[in-house]
Amino acid sequence: MTDTTHDAALGPVGQEIVFENDKVRVWHIRLEPGERQPLHRHDHPYLVVAIQGAKNVVQTVDGTLIDADEPTGGVVYRDPGAIHMLTNIGDTTYLARLVELK
Repeated sequence: MTDTTHDAALGPVGQEIVFENDKVRVWHIRLEPGERQPLHRHDHPYLVVAIQGAKNVVQTVDGTLIDADEPTGGVVYRDPGAIHMLTNIGDTTYLARLVELK
């Protein structure tokens, strides 16, 4: 079940779509130290490829904090669903490609 309570206030998954076809959508994400990706929801399963890693934290819509350290070159798979935001709490710029699997 998907929470639609906050749909009107949700931001995009990343800053820019760099590639899209009928099977995948690839987003560019860049967060400077202290910068936050707005509250958003992933409607598709996705991979995150860290081009330049950083110490990140995920905050869910209910306020839960989850460590999300992503080392340079790391790849993680995540299921869709939960509404959350991502904050770079480290001292390095975070660069990633997020690949949504349609």
